[in-house]
Amino acid sequence: MQRITRVRQLFLAAGIGSLILASGAVAGASSLKGTYNAADAALVPSAYKNTTLQVATDATYPPDESMSGTTMVGFDVQLMGAIATTLGVKYKENNITFDDIIGGIKGGKYAIGNSSFTDEKSREKSVNFVDYFQAGEGVYALSTSTAKFSGLSSFCGLKVAVETGTTEQSDAQSEVAKCPASKKLTVRSYPTQTEANAAVLSGQANFGFVDSQVAGYIVSLAGGKFKLVGNAIEVAPYGIATPKTPNGKKLALAIDAALKTLVANGTYSAILAKWGVTAGAIPVSKMVLNGATS
Repeated sequence: MQRITRVRQLFLAAGIGSLILASGAVAGASSLKGTYNAADAALVPSAYKNTTLQVATDATYPPDESMSGTTMVGFDVQLMGAIATTLGVKYKENNITFDDIIGGIKGGKYAIGNSSFTDEKSREKSVNFVDYFQAGEGVYALSTSTAKFSGLSSFCGLKVAVETGTTEQSDAQSEVAKCPASKKLTVRSYPTQTEANAAVLSGQANFGFVDSQVAGYIVSLAGGKFKLVGNAIEVAPYGIATPKTPNGKKLALAIDAALKTLVANGTYSAILAKWGVTAGAIPVSKMVLNGATS
């Protein structure tokens, strides 16, 4: 989620890198390309049909987007490829700094921003967003755990592992003073997500607390040792960005149509399942333009 800093995302990329390499998840990722749809393709404005669409992505945030050697991978990346196939357009992924994406779209350098953007009202002033996913903060635990999670108050009386400098750390820490003296909350902070995972695995912590889709990814790579607990909190939509121009809006409508086609033919759910992020799937009724509520 873009509620957190890109510095934290760089740490995250390093933190779960060993898990990725150990599981072979990236190397074995299937290429789910989607199928050309003439009706959807007809919605692409002519200005974008006979060119290569430049897509801006900050590839530092697995499982959404990251680099495997010189190849960009992740569920966002694979979904973008399926959208392009559905629309019959050519595209090129560009790995750039997150803070430069919206400016690059406004300046005409990029046609699309695809980088785990939280759709926010303030950002909708600069670009269009096509909502396609939702994410928040998630909790995971040992698969044998009987602990329940229904909100931050569920942490009271337990030990919670977080990565240092994250929103999850500050949110968990803010709950410490709210817990009764008889149910003290201990927040264990670690420099990397890998160390936080190890703390849960070894029993030093009851819960791991991290971005919801990352929690799902950690669980998917853990060989049955971890499970998700409860539902994500602080959930907000992700959006694919396009220019705030007439053609940009038409492109957004074409992307929206393609996403709904990918839901109908099963490609959307298959891609999310491949990357362990099915918890963030949204129904077509929520695949809208500029659907931010705050």
